[in-house]
Amino acid sequence: MTNTVNTITGPVTDTITPGVDSEVGPLRSVLLHRPGGELTRLTPRNNDQLLFDSIPWVGRAQEEHDAFAEVLAGRGVEVLLLADVLGEALSDPRAHAAGVHAAVDERRLGTELADALRSHLSGLDADTLRETLMSGMTFEELPASEGASLVRRMHHAHDFVVDPLPNLLFTRDSSAWIGDRVAISSLAMPARRRETELLDIAYAYHPRFRAASRAYGAHSAPVEGGDVLLLAPGVLAVGVGERTTAAGAESLARSVFADGLAHTVLAVPIAQNRATMHLDTVCTMIGPDAVVMYPLARDSLVAYPMRPGDDGTLRVDGPSPFLDAAAEAMGIDRLHVIDTGLDPVTAEREQWDDGNNTLALAPDVVVGYERNVETNARLEEAGIEVLAIAGSELGSGRGGPRCMSCPIARDPLPATH
Repeated sequence: MTNTVNTITGPVTDTITPGVDSEVGPLRSVLLHRPGGELTRLTPRNNDQLLFDSIPWVGRAQEEHDAFAEVLAGRGVEVLLLADVLGEALSDPRAHAAGVHAAVDERRLGTELADALRSHLSGLDADTLRETLMSGMTFEELPASEGASLVRRMHHAHDFVVDPLPNLLFTRDSSAWIGDRVAISSLAMPARRRETELLDIAYAYHPRFRAASRAYGAHSAPVEGGDVLLLAPGVLAVGVGERTTAAGAESLARSVFADGLAHTVLAVPIAQNRATMHLDTVCTMIGPDAVVMYPLARDSLVAYPMRPGDDGTLRVDGPSPFLDAAAEAMGIDRLHVIDTGLDPVTAEREQWDDGNNTLALAPDVVVGYERNVETNARLEEAGIEVLAIAGSELGSGRGGPRCMSCPIARDPLPATH
C-alpha cells in the first residue's frame, strides 16, 4: 500500500483551531507519524536500547499505519503527518539551525567530529535534514573531514553519529494539547529525549502552531503524554510511574492551574514496569463517563487529587480510590468501567497487546487493535462502536491507537452529555 494520507487530507492548513478539553469529544484534527527510515535502523543489537520489543517488518508497519490514517480520514478527521509539519517548519532558517543544534552532541562526539557533523547538517536542505533528524545517521554516512577524531576511529562504521528516533511513531507521548495550549513532554528515556526537541521546533516554527502558548516545557520534570488523560473539561489524570515522576505531575498541575486549564489534577501511581509504562496502557476513556480498564488495576488504582489553594499554594488530598476520585472531580455519580478481556489470562494478554489503549473519535466510537478480540467484543456489547485496525507490526514498540495519535482539535462534548 502506498502512502495515500496526503491525497486524503491535503496540505497542512490553518482552518481548524487547536484545542482539546476531553478524551472523547468529536475528533477534528490529529497528528500522526508514518513510520519510515528510523524503523529500518532497528537491529537485534539495539532494539532493546531503542525501546522496541522486536524488529518490525517496516513495509507492513507502514501499510498498517496507512490503514489507521485512512480510518480516521474516513470519519472526517484531518490527519497531519509529523514529517510534513516538521519539514515545513525547517524551511525557516531559525528552525533549521535549531534542528542542527539538536542533533549535535559535542559531549559524546568531541569537538572535531561535532564540528564536522554540524557543518554537514547545516548544508542540508530542509527535507534532507528532516529525514536525518528522524532516521539518524551512521559514522559511515557522515562525510570524512580533515583532522583526526579518536571518537570516529573507535566507533564501528554502522554506529550512530545521530541516533534514530523509532518511537516518533507514538506521537501522544511527545506532546499533548490541553485546552488551547500544547504541552511539550519531558521524556524520561534517553532514547526518546531528542523527540521533544523536534516537536518543539515543529510547534514553534510551523505557521499553523507558532502562535500557540505552551502548557508545559520539555526541560521541566519528566511528564509523558501517555500518562495524561483529559477525563473531562477541567479534570486531568496523570499517571506516575516508569515515565512520569511525582515531581512532573506536580509541576504540570501547577502549570495548568496557573493557566486556568484545569481545576483538578489526579496523580495516579501505576506499576513501574514495561507492561504498564503509561496510564493509557491501564485505562482509556471510551465515553464521557466510561473507561476501558485492566481489571487487575481496577480495585488497586488510587489517586492523589491536587487542586489550587486559596493562597496560590497547591492542595494535595488522598490517596483515594481512583474511580471514586475521578467521578467526584468530573461531577458524575460514577465512572462506568468495561474490563479488558473476559478472564484473568485473557485480560493479561490483551492488556499487553494494548487492549486498553483505544482512541476515541467521538463519544462511544473508538479505534482499537483487531487482535484484542475479547475486549472489543465487550466494548461492542456495551454499545461502543469499535473500528478495528491491524497492529501486528505497529505494536512491536508497545503502543496502541491512542499512543500513535496526538489530538490537536476536538469539538466540545454535545450538550446531551
